[in-house]
Amino acid sequence: MNADNHQKELIQRYQSLIERIRKAEQDYDRPSGSVSLVAVSKTYPAADIRKIAEQGQTAFGENYLQDALPKIAQLKELNLQWHFIGHIQSNKCRDVTTHFDWVHSVDRFKIARRLSDHRSSGQPMLNLFLQVNLHNEESKSGVSPEQTADTAQQISALPNVRLRGLMAIPEPSDDFASQCNVFAELRKLQEKLVDEGLQLDCLSMGMTNDLEAAVAQGATHVRIGTAIFGPRQKHP
Repeated sequence: MNADNHQKELIQRYQSLIERIRKAEQDYDRPSGSVSLVAVSKTYPAADIRKIAEQGQTAFGENYLQDALPKIAQLKELNLQWHFIGHIQSNKCRDVTTHFDWVHSVDRFKIARRLSDHRSSGQPMLNLFLQVNLHNEESKSGVSPEQTADTAQQISALPNVRLRGLMAIPEPSDDFASQCNVFAELRKLQEKLVDEGLQLDCLSMGMTNDLEAAVAQGATHVRIGTAIFGPRQKHP
């Protein structure tokens, strides 16, 4: 595929996805524009990100620091909003706090504390999601539902970071009702924390195959790559 056709397809997929999100908002009585798209650009080149940014997209998600940092540098004049969505190792916290605006994958208090320690007081507060392992899957990171309240309270007391809400990556399912049930678990868990006094205003849940269920259950951020950029490329 030549470059012109590639870019044309990229724009068409992006526009179709935006229409899909807006339709989901309408179908499930969500205010128009209440669901933010995080375009998951991991493994894709800066040129593709630039083309999507030209369509008005500002939030991009990356989960490999070694791939993300060169792209962030190449695109710095665009003033994009960068979301870190991958697993965070302790020794990567400084780079994450320096270059990202949001972190969706805080899976333990230790990481949140390190992010807070490394965030400059001169920078805006770093927005965090606490990742919840809803069904205690061994292959997934995140706090258990039982640990969520205590961990959220601890994170909320840290300086330089702001806990905005919860995030989860459910087991894949093609059944809409099942998708809704899992996302409802996360929403109810967050509602409980709000009732206990935490000021949480965001929910990060939903990807290409389940975004409608996520929107129906209150997602404010959906993390989508395949529907925009095409089949996932192999990580270098």
